[in-house]
Amino acid sequence: MQLTRRTALQLMTAAAAAGSPAIAPGPFRATRDSLGNYRVPDWFRDAKFGIWAHWGPQSAPEFGDWYARNMYIQGHRQYKYHLEKYGHPSKFGFKDVIPTWKAERFDPDYLVSLYKKAGARYFVTMGVHHDNFDLWNSKLNRWNAVNMGPKKDIVGLFQKAARKHGLRFGVSEHLAVSYHWFQTSHGADKEGPLKGVPYDGADPRNRDLYHETHPAPARAWDPQGVPDKWKQHYFGRIKDLLDQYEPDLLYTDGPIFFEDYGLALAAHFYNSNAQRRGGRVQAVYANKGKTDCVRGTCLLDLERGVVDRIWEDPWQTDTCIGHWHYDKEAVYKTPKIILDMLVDIVSRNGNLLLNLPLPSNGMLDERELKIVDEITNWMSVNSEAIYGTRPWRVSGEDPSPDAPAESARAGASEHHQAGAFNERLRRPLTPRHIRFTTKRGILYAFVMGWPEKQAVIASLSGPKVRNVELLGHKGKLTWSQDAAGLKIQLPPGKPCEHAIAFKIEGAA
Repeated sequence: MQLTRRTALQLMTAAAAAGSPAIAPGPFRATRDSLGNYRVPDWFRDAKFGIWAHWGPQSAPEFGDWYARNMYIQGHRQYKYHLEKYGHPSKFGFKDVIPTWKAERFDPDYLVSLYKKAGARYFVTMGVHHDNFDLWNSKLNRWNAVNMGPKKDIVGLFQKAARKHGLRFGVSEHLAVSYHWFQTSHGADKEGPLKGVPYDGADPRNRDLYHETHPAPARAWDPQGVPDKWKQHYFGRIKDLLDQYEPDLLYTDGPIFFEDYGLALAAHFYNSNAQRRGGRVQAVYANKGKTDCVRGTCLLDLERGVVDRIWEDPWQTDTCIGHWHYDKEAVYKTPKIILDMLVDIVSRNGNLLLNLPLPSNGMLDERELKIVDEITNWMSVNSEAIYGTRPWRVSGEDPSPDAPAESARAGASEHHQAGAFNERLRRPLTPRHIRFTTKRGILYAFVMGWPEKQAVIASLSGPKVRNVELLGHKGKLTWSQDAAGLKIQLPPGKPCEHAIAFKIEGAA
């Protein structure tokens, strides 16, 4: 039976009102005790590297993150840009930006094939951001990419491409905070010729995009004061996303939101995945909840941050080469910074999810293509020491203490735990920094740059090393071992730029 959006929403609301949100049957109940039995599957632990397309109608202006919120804050960089490019937000609001997002060069097959070649083992697409706009054929929201903007099922097309190229497929959802986040659209200028003229969000005809006018907390991500009706709608929207596209990974931008509803989403995701996998849960639910992702439950994600030691449980860093949404003025990370982070993260039992922000037209810019090409070249030499590995007894050697600071963002919310938002405080890694991984009895030692004459690995003064190879180099190496460690003479030519990996037998 074909359900209309209104009928589907009514059924979902009625089910939630009758008790706990309806979830698929399976091994998990929507309780913290039950979800505590979850364990991250090996495919994720083996994959190590994923690429993310953090893309949507907020990319249309090509002017950075949180555009749909900040364009309504008088004096903000994005407000000023919007005024000059589009006009005043009382006359040309975010609803009017949406049709300008055409995605005319969007080629998901090409993009995913490029990411696979670069070494990604999973791909993640944005599903919905705080802007309340769904990138799939949403049953519960008319503001979606099939109806408007590019008039394409972005999630569906990316899913098809990921499956074709053998990558695990993921979606990200950032919806829960939208209810408060979008209240800036209900304001007005505080000064100037249009002082007091309401922005278009205040028009009740637009409330299914901007929500109804209501008092909002100072912190947009604070769930206090969110009505049950919105929580039910949130559950229904994300459940629809999961049911239609059956991702392997779901990322929530925040902790588990709204307790019963968030727990129900996690349990439904795991159970429905188990039904398709012969009873084995192969799904990964990643979020930022430090107190949520304990005793199983979910995978802990650190936004723009790296932990300071090996963690017993797997975890993930999500970061971006520039800004989350495409910004034509952004300064990008260098390939060295990206690859240093990848090696460092993997040595500490983590994965790297790297966002390559797509411009409005859906095609990577020239600078991004060069970065992808350099990652591709490096991974073609060193991926053996990345995929399927596990941490050694120590993550590495440092010439001086350089553990990342606890937090780098003033005012970070309480769910942004230690380890998040610290990447800009990290010191550059040099040839004196070593990072370790292991696999099938082999130790891999990454030297994070090209030493002048020899590499010295102090941790290998004890176990008798039997053989040493340099990945990407076909000749034999000269090496020795004494109380100072393993000393390896470097060949005349580099096998790759940036970190180099030694394959060592007898030390793992």
